[in-house]
Amino acid sequence: MMKAYTGSCHCGAVRFEADLDLTQPSFRCNCSICRRTRFWPAVARPEGFRLLAGAEALTLYRFNTGHNHHLFCRVCGVRAFGIGNETPIGKMYGVNLGCLEGVSEAELAAVPIVHVDGMNDRLEPPAVTAHL
Repeated sequence: MMKAYTGSCHCGAVRFEADLDLTQPSFRCNCSICRRTRFWPAVARPEGFRLLAGAEALTLYRFNTGHNHHLFCRVCGVRAFGIGNETPIGKMYGVNLGCLEGVSEAELAAVPIVHVDGMNDRLEPPAVTAHL
């Protein structure tokens, strides 16, 4: 069921609201940046994401093809969300589930996870996923 969630980076400089359905899959990826930052996104459509505060606190990082926007709070370094510009569903916002407010540990544990092999640019799961 779609629901509006609020969230923020660690210091609170970046705040957002996103319409998410936590019964739908979230993602764990083994690409070089997701693996290093332990990014755990749920998908929000562009019309379902609202940056409430902190645009000036965001730092943009791009690598490889430069298509995806990896955004970090320049104060605390937390990656609260990112923007996928060339995905199978078109433009989307990857909202870091660890940054949502008011979501219990039990609710987070129930969110389905799909593993993707970003290291090899494949949507299929990699051979090993336990570390993700």
